[in-house]
Amino acid sequence: MGCGSCSTGGGCTPNGCKSNGSCGTGGCQTMEVHDWLSNLDMPSNYKPFQVTEIKFKGSRKEFFLNNDNIYLEIGELVAVEGPTGGFDVGHVSLTGELVRIQMKRRKTALDQVTKKIYRKATEADVEKWNAAKGMEWETMHKARKLALDLRLQMKISDVDYQADKTKATFFYTADGRVDFRELIKKMAESFRIRIEMRQIGMRQEAGRLGGIGSCGRELCCSTWLTNFKTVSTAAARYQNLSLNTLKLAGQCGKLKCCLNYELDTYLDALKDIPDRIENLDTEAGYARHQKTDIFKKIMWFSYQGDENWIPVKAARVKEIMAMNKAGKKAPNLKEEAVQIAAPVVVEKSFDYENVVGQDSLTRLDERSRGKNNQSKNQKNNRNNQNRRDRVPAGEKNTGPNNRPQPQQSAQKAQQGGKPQPNGPKPQQNSSQRPQQTVPKPQHVNGPKPQNNKPKQQPQAQKPVVNVEGSVAAEGAKPEQSKNKNRNNRRKNNNRRNNNNGSENKPAAE
Repeated sequence: MGCGSCSTGGGCTPNGCKSNGSCGTGGCQTMEVHDWLSNLDMPSNYKPFQVTEIKFKGSRKEFFLNNDNIYLEIGELVAVEGPTGGFDVGHVSLTGELVRIQMKRRKTALDQVTKKIYRKATEADVEKWNAAKGMEWETMHKARKLALDLRLQMKISDVDYQADKTKATFFYTADGRVDFRELIKKMAESFRIRIEMRQIGMRQEAGRLGGIGSCGRELCCSTWLTNFKTVSTAAARYQNLSLNTLKLAGQCGKLKCCLNYELDTYLDALKDIPDRIENLDTEAGYARHQKTDIFKKIMWFSYQGDENWIPVKAARVKEIMAMNKAGKKAPNLKEEAVQIAAPVVVEKSFDYENVVGQDSLTRLDERSRGKNNQSKNQKNNRNNQNRRDRVPAGEKNTGPNNRPQPQQSAQKAQQGGKPQPNGPKPQQNSSQRPQQTVPKPQHVNGPKPQNNKPKQQPQAQKPVVNVEGSVAAEGAKPEQSKNKNRNNRRKNNNRRNNNNGSENKPAAE
């Protein structure tokens, strides 16, 4: 969650409970201690403990004397005496008898506590404190640039300003000793404050900066871990972990502290497992050790040329090893194999009806693949149908084999489509004269010339030549074709006159 005094810089408002800093559990503090007996009434002659624990930035906690008996609650801001004069502002982290227990735990005597609590922080104190904290980020980057110019092998990781802006503590990490006397001179000239340099380790740096570990939780060193124990690679070997530095190292670059959490449990379980496991001499040959289940206390062996592994109890393996030392061979391990029950697969039972296929990770791929195949099939069928029904517009009918079929003409008429005026021209015999070309009329409102082409009508029989005076197609009478052309011309003239708003004139025959 983070307060303004910690590395996260999230202000004193907790993000979880939204109690605006008045949380009784101290949830906005790092490595807080909850007083479960704080709601109980104390005896009438009880005198409260005068020492109070105050928390500053980066999980730094110190003890201060409350000589004026100021009533303080956990989470309040107070103005306290600075280490080298002036004043500083911090949060109350612990009060009452729990402070006495904390002093015993840290081995701090009451005589060693000399600094005092001045007062509860006022608005002016809080404004100065916030202004000082706002300068830390810029000051750290300027100090890093100065150290880089001087070519010092050090990394400045954090800066802590005192509330009255009279002193700044620079925390840095380095592999060895660093001569930073020239650096302090340049920083004092640029910042105009007292400077203190403090070297910290990699683990302390990770605890001050904080972060999220590979487990998905906040780092232990920045939340509750106070002391850092050494972690060796033997802890990984006892737990049968692969010695991969990328997996075993934390954000500090050292081995993870959590490797020590389960180490004692593994050491207790390994007491029943043989230390040096050699090949077992049996009547069927030598059996080689393959793997061990520490907690189930079962060991697997296999014979040469046999791919099957034989599970044997660890106690029986110790007996066989004792027999081999005495020069005796053990019976075949297959006769003493442990029957391991197969894992039971529990079927999932949903309380709801899965209607959208949420349990399938490839449901969207299958649907899209099916839709694409269906759309492709429909498109191919539509294209094939269009190829059958379509007649090319620019194709000329020059022979008897290319005449339009009567079935296609009737099919187009049934579909409701209008016949195209610029459709394929009808055929003429070689003995007939060529078709006359009629120029486009200039006057739109005038009567249509007689030799204009009428619209092609779908007929079951062969089409008729449009030019007047030409020979009709086979199977059609000339008189009927002439009368039909006259009627079509009259209808066209009447439509054109009506559209232009003129009176109906008799069509020219």
